[in-house]
Amino acid sequence: MSEAKIVLPPLTSLQQVILWAVLASALISLIFGLWLVRVVLKADPGPKSMTDVADAVFDGSMAYLRRQVKTMVFFVIAIAIALFLMYRSVYPGQLELSVGIALAFILGVSASYGAGFVGMWLAVKGNVRSANAALSSFKDAMELAFKAGGVSGMFTVGLGLLGATIIFLIFQQDAMKVLVGFGFGGSLAALFMRVGGGIYTKAADVGGDLVGKVEAGIPEDDPRNAATIADNVGDNVGDCAGMAADVFESYEVTLVAAIILAAYAVGEKDFRALYGAMSGAFAMKLIIFALILRAVGVFSSIIGILAVRLPAGTGARDPMQPINIGYLTSAVASVIGFFIVNYFYMTDPVTNQPDWRFAITATLGILLAVVTLWLTNYFTHPDRGPVTETAHSARTGPATLILSGLGEGLESSVWALVVIAAAIIGAMLIFHESEALQFYGIALTGLGLLTTTGFILAMDTYGPITDNAHGIFEMGGIHQEEASRTLSWMDAIGNTTKALTKGLAIATAVIAAVSLFRSFIDEAHLGTLGVQVNAPTVFVGLMIGGAVPFLFSSFAIKAVGRAAYQVVFEVRRQFREHPGIMEGKELPDYGTCVDIVTATAQKELLSPAILAVFAPLLVGFGLGAGALGGFLGGTILTGQLLAVFMANSGANWDNAKKKVEDGYLGGKGTEVHKATVVGDTVGDPFKDTAGPALNPMIKVMNLVGILAAPFTTVSMNGFSPTRLWVVVLAIVLLAIAVALSKRGSIAEEHPAAGAAKAAA
Repeated sequence: MSEAKIVLPPLTSLQQVILWAVLASALISLIFGLWLVRVVLKADPGPKSMTDVADAVFDGSMAYLRRQVKTMVFFVIAIAIALFLMYRSVYPGQLELSVGIALAFILGVSASYGAGFVGMWLAVKGNVRSANAALSSFKDAMELAFKAGGVSGMFTVGLGLLGATIIFLIFQQDAMKVLVGFGFGGSLAALFMRVGGGIYTKAADVGGDLVGKVEAGIPEDDPRNAATIADNVGDNVGDCAGMAADVFESYEVTLVAAIILAAYAVGEKDFRALYGAMSGAFAMKLIIFALILRAVGVFSSIIGILAVRLPAGTGARDPMQPINIGYLTSAVASVIGFFIVNYFYMTDPVTNQPDWRFAITATLGILLAVVTLWLTNYFTHPDRGPVTETAHSARTGPATLILSGLGEGLESSVWALVVIAAAIIGAMLIFHESEALQFYGIALTGLGLLTTTGFILAMDTYGPITDNAHGIFEMGGIHQEEASRTLSWMDAIGNTTKALTKGLAIATAVIAAVSLFRSFIDEAHLGTLGVQVNAPTVFVGLMIGGAVPFLFSSFAIKAVGRAAYQVVFEVRRQFREHPGIMEGKELPDYGTCVDIVTATAQKELLSPAILAVFAPLLVGFGLGAGALGGFLGGTILTGQLLAVFMANSGANWDNAKKKVEDGYLGGKGTEVHKATVVGDTVGDPFKDTAGPALNPMIKVMNLVGILAAPFTTVSMNGFSPTRLWVVVLAIVLLAIAVALSKRGSIAEEHPAAGAAKAAA
């Protein structure tokens, strides 16, 4: 049944009360976030030498985010207008729905940017306070960094739940027709933030490391390196703002998928056979249940964040221990909440008894999260076998180190896929009697996985906060060995927490994409025909969809390489022309490196966005709905494998480097250390640019597929002028995207200029 034809019963008085309660829980999330802000800001930021560095990082981060908003605002407005015009024909006589979809899209973009802005704002306030706290206490430094990360988590949850609930209160039983615009806006904003922030941070990091560590032999975050401020700014725009937007859209899209699938169930024969005349009312109950689970997540995340504590007087220890305790506390609280809600609300309309399958399926999502966290931790933690083996391989040079990291990343992607497949099959077995409930159950596992979103994002933001804290400490010229070791250890574990969160984000992207794929099948009227891979056009669509994540990753990685190339020569130039920098008598010009990476990040934003939006349109309008189904299937598969591979390979190389820097195999300055730095620089755009950006890309393409489905046909017959115009426009824009990705190629340099640079 098409979404336009779905008719659900009005909300009952109880459901209205529940919606207001969910709205209240969203406000509680924001209030708790404000309390965390107050706690963090009350802490002492430390001496002026550190606050000056922190202020420079703060100014650079905010300037970048403002510039990115200005760059993308016209693109967002154009898509909003296009959505309004497209959906006027889908909902004739219901102007409020087409207007609602366009406005929900803008609201989704704004909320995603808002979540990123708030998370980054407090991260750049919390980093210097965490660095100063390390001078007196490991306990204070660790807990303060995690609380600062918790602000990002609670505002992301609060804004996401607030937006979805307001849409529901306004549009009532038609809300699921509008929410897809909200999810699309969040996903598109996350794509911009991930790509732009990722290019920025890794260009500065790679360029600074190659000259500073390998050539000049100076430590990371040494104030003599002109790229250090840009590197620290990048941690915030990439890992704070970018990840907050990424998790926000994952949070929203899983909710949207569950709501749409619950609504679609009304038109399914097996669902009607089970619940008869009560089908519509029970479908609405499934929708409200999804919103209640989000409210449960607010409280379980608060409990988990408060549980991350260390005993007074605790010395330096593995920060993962209290973080793991906090996550398990949050997960257990979520599961208890699932079963309480299930008991009081999810009664079977036929038997009038609680149907425990819904709580069990949501718990399956928690188990998926736990196993995903364990797998990611195994492949990326400094003390586990894979990272230790990679570090050992550096004894024979960077080539064997890179090979080792590649091998670990490839293996990890397989097991991650197997775990996701097992969760999907588990949901299908639980609801074996109804295909409609099976797909709702798959979406429910995604809801369960992200119930602890507030805690998950706190865990992620902890990473860049500790990275910045270590950098500010070093650049501030503070000399206290114990505090430096504390911050270095916190920073290393921060790499693991970032990798863990990326693993969860990728897992939920696949779960949401599978759920959205079912929605696409219904919207495209492919329920009886299916996506037949034996059809030539469908197989072509499958191949194109499988190839797109590689082209997308190519855009991102080449952009980092070109920008890093410019940073390397700029840092070399400053060392050569200003010898007083290395002697500590002269400060480098940090602003030039900031300008280089900012300009490159903005220049490279449009190509990946165009690819994500117009590649599915080209296949759908050019080859038909079946081919678009194949395209989406290929994108989901290769996107997941590639994303996990790159995220875990990069984290593996990074922690192998940090393991050596902490004294393993000779420590800093050795040939082993230089080899690990090379591996880390290769892995940087893997784990922080291309890999994480594939997560929103997968969902953007699936949401574009759903939005475009009503306008595509099953076959290639009946090629209308409208379809022809869309195909031509898509081809032109995709050609422009490829051309833009090659603009500024370093191979275009004049030979004499290139030789002069090489000699320098």
